Amino acid sequence: MGTIIKNVRIINEGKIFEGDVLIEGELISKIASNISVKNHTFIDGEGSYLMPGVIDDQVHFREPGLTHKATIFSESRAAVAGGITSYMEMPNTKPQTLTQDLLEAKIEIGKKTSLANFSFFFGASNDNIDEVLKVDFKTCPGLKIFMGSSTGNMLVDNFNTLNNIFSKCEGLIATHCEDEQTIRHNIALAKKEFGEDIPFTQHPIIRSREACYKSSELAVNLAKKYNTRLHVLHISTKEELGLFSNKLALEDKRITSEVCIHHLTFCDVDYENLGPWIKWNPAVKTISDKEALWNGLLNNHLDIIASDHAPHTISEKQQKYLNAPSGGPLVQHSLPIMLNHMSDGRIKLEDLVNKMCHAPATCFNLEKRGFLREGYYADLVLFNNNTKSKVTKKNIFYKCGWSPFEGRALKHQISHTFVNGNLVYHNGKFNEEKMGSLLTFKY
Repeated sequence: MGTIIKNVRIINEGKIFEGDVLIEGELISKIASNISVKNHTFIDGEGSYLMPGVIDDQVHFREPGLTHKATIFSESRAAVAGGITSYMEMPNTKPQTLTQDLLEAKIEIGKKTSLANFSFFFGASNDNIDEVLKVDFKTCPGLKIFMGSSTGNMLVDNFNTLNNIFSKCEGLIATHCEDEQTIRHNIALAKKEFGEDIPFTQHPIIRSREACYKSSELAVNLAKKYNTRLHVLHISTKEELGLFSNKLALEDKRITSEVCIHHLTFCDVDYENLGPWIKWNPAVKTISDKEALWNGLLNNHLDIIASDHAPHTISEKQQKYLNAPSGGPLVQHSLPIMLNHMSDGRIKLEDLVNKMCHAPATCFNLEKRGFLREGYYADLVLFNNNTKSKVTKKNIFYKCGWSPFEGRALKHQISHTFVNGNLVYHNGKFNEEKMGSLLTFKY
């Protein structure tokens, strides 16, 4: 028995139209203005919108090794509550995903415990090129390079190593771009001025726009030199926008870029009140940068909206600046916050769906996901305008138990999330009987 969603406003491929959607098994069987079937589960979508499930190309779910912060189960649970049906998880776990065996171990965890569809980036270091060349990019979204500080030995700052990777890697390379030498110099200056009591307002000065641009420029130049497929993560400055073209269709781009929810929502004046809770790498910068990022998103210099979900415990975040880790939990609230921005006139609903659903599927060549099409997987989200809510600790699903959006009103409520045709989330309740699937990529 399948499911029929009736009388819903469908958002897909630049259009909003009234219609019905029929789900049979894992797939969308039919989309039409009026579908009549018997013996199917009926959902009345009157007053609601239906969109493809969000595809988040950058999350840190902390498993294995850092499960006091989060697990694949806990964070995928929060993700589906936020309308995210597929994610691509990063390799800076413990141990770091630097070998094929460790990648396979994470995939097995995903198969057993992830409520959303999943995939895992492979990590680069200064000395694992042999393992990099073994990656199967049909089941791995890409190679992640930290061209800025990270944990352990995942900082790739050797120019010869970068040349080697960019020239030999046949799949997509995703980069975190911040110049480590610049950051270390700025930390030394801050310590000289403030000692160990560096205020959080110094974060965008320490992890400066110069550090971001220098590293992003290097990555783009290497990609152009070797015709490498490059995706630059979490752009945070107006200067970096000039590195990316908006003249080509997304499917024709060899160099693409991403912007994150927090860089579109916060700016440096928010450090005074929120301090460690909005400490991210790259740093949230000025209101001028935020406005430039919005413009870059809408004119297609920036291709994808992502979360960079990276939870830490409350006690970890409450430390002094130098010890408080960067990152915060976002997957449950990334779509609702973007819907708030839509209501405020910052972005059209059709463009929001493009940047959070269609574009990630196109950018990563995902198979049969990211669009509402007959024969595609039924990864679907229903939301409505009639039920308002507020972010509080009582309704947060992250294992870490906090959100940078606490106290913020949400103008739209996600009511249903389907993953592969399975209703996994419905008005605060979860169906944990079926897990998501390993994503596959056309390569």
